[in-house]
Amino acid sequence: MKLGAPSEAALGELFDLLPEVQAWIKDARHRYLWVNRAFLLNYGLHQLDEVLGKTDHDLSPPHLAAQFLAGDEAVLAGKTVQGRLELIGRFDHTASWSFTTKRQVRDAKGRVIGTTGITRVLDAAQIDQREDIRLGVVISMMTQRLGKAVTNAEMAKAAGMSSRAFERTFLREYGLPPQQYLKRLRIQTACRLLVDTRESIASIAQRCGFADQSHLTREFRRVTDATPAAYRAEYAAANVPSAAVSVLSTQKRKR
Repeated sequence: MKLGAPSEAALGELFDLLPEVQAWIKDARHRYLWVNRAFLLNYGLHQLDEVLGKTDHDLSPPHLAAQFLAGDEAVLAGKTVQGRLELIGRFDHTASWSFTTKRQVRDAKGRVIGTTGITRVLDAAQIDQREDIRLGVVISMMTQRLGKAVTNAEMAKAAGMSSRAFERTFLREYGLPPQQYLKRLRIQTACRLLVDTRESIASIAQRCGFADQSHLTREFRRVTDATPAAYRAEYAAANVPSAAVSVLSTQKRKR
């Protein structure tokens, strides 16, 4: 059934009343056609026109955009993305665990023409208690043991699966092998600590599971195209006037 303009407007207004839920519609080329107010606020934007036609590569760091793109491609291919745990970035370059569901959008003839989805922030401490999150216990383990080595065998045991089955399932769910995803998680956590704290880079490297500051710098540059020191200098809240935050972040995303 095709909804008319009044019904579509009513749905949009309904989603705008959910401050903790981001909602969106994209076309088959992953360009945003509509987002709700919570989505705009998350990215430091104010008007729908600021996001229309953009993709996740315009709004998020490459390592997060790639994660979202993998989910979209899976949905377009007919796979289900239901209750997927993802890191969702914000305009201040921090990130939160979020609970994401995506579906296909079809035209009147039943052809797949895009994707739609919703996501909401989830308390990381409760991830492993949610039975509706596939591999939630594994993500919780990664988060809790970020500074220590975690083998695939350990994660598979926690998930109650064989190592091979676990690796296949994780790759299907998250678009990356477990160890690559863990590395991305460590980098994203380092981003947050660099932005939100004055902790030394050497200490952050240790907390996030890197051998030393040089190791963190090498891996950080591969993912973000910046050194930890340069990233902190540009994005740390103490160095960015509050009135300029959204402007600066928008310029960075367009780079």
